Amino acid sequence: MRTVKAYGATSATAPLEPMTVERRDVGPHDVLIDIDYAGICHSDIHTIRGDWGPIAYPQVVGHEIVGRVTEVGSEVTKHQVGDTVGVGCQSNSCRSCAQCEQGHDQYCLNGNIQTYNGVDVDGTITQGGYSQAVVTNEDFVLNIPAGLDPARAAPLLCAGITTYSPLRHWNAGPGKRVAIIGMGGLGHMGVKLAVALGAEVTVLSRGTKKKDDALAFGATRYFDTTDADALAELTDSLDLIVNTVSAGLDIAAYLGLLDVDGTLVNVGAPSEPFSVPAFSLVPRRRSLSGSTTGGIAEIQEMLDFCAEHGIHPETELVAADGINDAWERVLSADVRYRFVIDTHTL
Repeated sequence: MRTVKAYGATSATAPLEPMTVERRDVGPHDVLIDIDYAGICHSDIHTIRGDWGPIAYPQVVGHEIVGRVTEVGSEVTKHQVGDTVGVGCQSNSCRSCAQCEQGHDQYCLNGNIQTYNGVDVDGTITQGGYSQAVVTNEDFVLNIPAGLDPARAAPLLCAGITTYSPLRHWNAGPGKRVAIIGMGGLGHMGVKLAVALGAEVTVLSRGTKKKDDALAFGATRYFDTTDADALAELTDSLDLIVNTVSAGLDIAAYLGLLDVDGTLVNVGAPSEPFSVPAFSLVPRRRSLSGSTTGGIAEIQEMLDFCAEHGIHPETELVAADGINDAWERVLSADVRYRFVIDTHTL
């Protein structure tokens, strides 16, 4: 076991504070990663605050991790010391269920091991990337391509794959009319990725302050969701809507923007249930669905795609002692568009 410095929470209401966590010894198939950068995801805040259920404290979050391999186990074949690598939302899975065998370890039927607040192979509670180092099974370590800036790449491990996966699954590409609801940490990546895939992209966001950014990222249209008359122009006109917002929305109103056989996919996860009238679905054979992150193979595909197309998240680098302020700014939507922690400052 080794002890590393970290930043974590001791309760649902306490601010994050310096602490230490223990990392297991490097096993035959493990990789030790010295963490350089860790993205701040809204999911980190939801988890610590108990919005998605009880958790074990103290807890260190962070599932957007980029660093360097400093030690490998005796049987590791996929990585070597010095590689720039990443770790995302899951750090292991059962490997044997139908979903894992198809490469969909994000939907492991026996429950994959989350990078934080999960139960690790040794029975301990996993602790995340707001720390100096992590030990992860080699199969759940991603290669960061040379074309990506390590200081900006971390949010791809969650925000990138969470939007890429539904865009790929529902075949976003040339001839597809795609809308992204919300243009925050996830939404701005959804816009960039959908544009790179060749889709016609519309952004649906509150107010107009992000309109110029949306158009600069390649969207062809921007609609202020507070303007009901403007939204009415979109009735029956979209093939795919990806909703990145974790607040309650009038889902029926957005379903009405879909053409026949259109799909609205939720990647945002509001804590409260929403109502869906049957007649917002039935007359146009519309679908309402959900999507989580992606399997390891798909995450690697996404990283390679981003390197090929020069796609990076828009990021702001913060030191460890600025994490609590950054969380407050996330909650007030005062970030364009993702915070990344410089973990050297731990």
